Amino acid sequence: MWKKFIRPFILALLVGIFATESLTTHIQADESVASGKIWLLDIEGAIGPATSDYLLRGFEYAEAAEASLIVLRMDTPGGLDGAMRDIIKAILASDIPVVSYVAPKGARAASAGTYISYASHIAAMAPATNLGAATPVQIGAPSLPSMPSKEESDEDIKPMSTAMERKMVNDSSAYIIGLAELRGRNAEWAEQAVREAVSIDANTAMELNVIDIIANDLADLYQQLDGKEVTTNSGSYKLELVDRDTHIHAPDWRTEVLSILTNPSMILILGMIGMYGIILEFYNPGSLVPGITGVICLLLAAYSIQLLPLNYAGLALLLLGLSLMIAEALVPSFGILGIGGIIAFSIGGLMLFDTEFEAFQLGLPTLIITGIISALLIIATINLALKVRKKRLSTGTIALIGQSGEALSDLKKEGQVRIGSEIWRATSEDNIEPGDSVSVVSIDALLLTVKKI
Repeated sequence: MWKKFIRPFILALLVGIFATESLTTHIQADESVASGKIWLLDIEGAIGPATSDYLLRGFEYAEAAEASLIVLRMDTPGGLDGAMRDIIKAILASDIPVVSYVAPKGARAASAGTYISYASHIAAMAPATNLGAATPVQIGAPSLPSMPSKEESDEDIKPMSTAMERKMVNDSSAYIIGLAELRGRNAEWAEQAVREAVSIDANTAMELNVIDIIANDLADLYQQLDGKEVTTNSGSYKLELVDRDTHIHAPDWRTEVLSILTNPSMILILGMIGMYGIILEFYNPGSLVPGITGVICLLLAAYSIQLLPLNYAGLALLLLGLSLMIAEALVPSFGILGIGGIIAFSIGGLMLFDTEFEAFQLGLPTLIITGIISALLIIATINLALKVRKKRLSTGTIALIGQSGEALSDLKKEGQVRIGSEIWRATSEDNIEPGDSVSVVSIDALLLTVKKI
C-alpha cells in the first residue's frame, strides 16, 4: 500500500526543495544589493506581526548591504502594541539613519504610526497627510468619555473610568514622551495625542515641531535631507544622498504568508478545517488525508493565535464549542450538544482576540458563516442518526424475519426451506408443498415459522 504514496511523496519533497532553494536565492539576492543605496520599506495598512517581521528583516538586510539611509513610507491606521514596540526597538538600535515618511498625499500615520514617527531619527510628511490619535486602541472605542449631560458638572466627568485604562494611558504617555525627548520633538503635543486622541495635519505638525520635513515626494525628501547631520548609535552621521539609488524592499513570500495566517478570519477557518478533518478521520480510520490535513490546519491555527493578543476566556469558549460539536458528531444528542457548541463557539470567537482594533478581530460575517456551516453539518448528522435508528436490523437471526425463500419439503409438520443461500428448519400452519414461495414470520432458536406467499 505504501508504494502508492512513495512517488507523490518524493515529488512533493523535490518541489519543496526547489521552492526553498528559490526563496533562499531571493533572500540572498536582496542581501547582496550594492552598498550605499537608500532602502525604502513600506508600512501599509494595520501594523501586526507580519509588518514587524517584514521591517525587522528589512533592517537586517539593509545593515548587511551597508545602506546609507532607511526610509519607512507609512500609510497606516495603527496596529498592535507589541508589533509597534518591536519596530521601535529596531529603529532605536539602528546604526543607519531612519526616516519615517507619511506618504503619499492623503495618507495617515495614526496611533502606532505616530509612535514610529517620534522614534525615527527624522520625521517627514507629505502635504495633505495627518498623524496623531495615539490613544491605546484597547480603550479607544468603547471607553471614550461621553459628553456631559446638563445635570453633570465638569468635576463629575471621569475620562478614564478604570485603573487598567489609566495604567495603559499613563504607560503610553510616558513611552511617547521618552521618544519625543530622545529626538528633540514636541513632547507636550505627543502627550495630548495619547490622552486626548488629537490629530494634526502636516503643516501644523511642522509648526509644532512634531516633524522635521514636509516633502512632496521622495525626490523632494532626498533633496532636503542631503547634507543633514543625524545622530545614530554609532555617532554623528552626515547624509550624502546625491546620486544615490533607491532599493525598494518589497514584502516577500514570508510576509505574505504571515499576513494570511495572522488574519483572524483565516485562523477561524483553519481551526474549522482542522476540526472537521479529524472528525472525518475518526469516521474513516486509515484514510490519512483528512487526519493529516486536520492536524496541519490546527497547528497553523495554534501558531497564528500565539502571535496575536489573546483573550483566554474567549479561547476556552471556542475550544468548548468545538468539543461540543465534535461530541455531537460522534455521539448524536439530537442537536442539544451541537446547538450549545455553536453558541459557545460564536461567543468565544467574538472574545478571542483582546483588542478593539478592527483589523485583528474576528469578523461577524465569518462567525455567522462558520456557525451556519456547523449547524448544517449537525443537522446532517442528526438525520443520519435518525435513519440508522429507523433502519431494520440487517445482522443476526432477527434479520431473517420478513425475508422470502423457497420450500424444499412438505411443511405440514416440519420441513426445510431455503432462505437466500442457507437451508433452515421450518414449520407452518399453511399447506405448503415443495417449490412454494414462503415468507419468514418468526424464529424460535433455529426453527423458522413461515407462511405461504
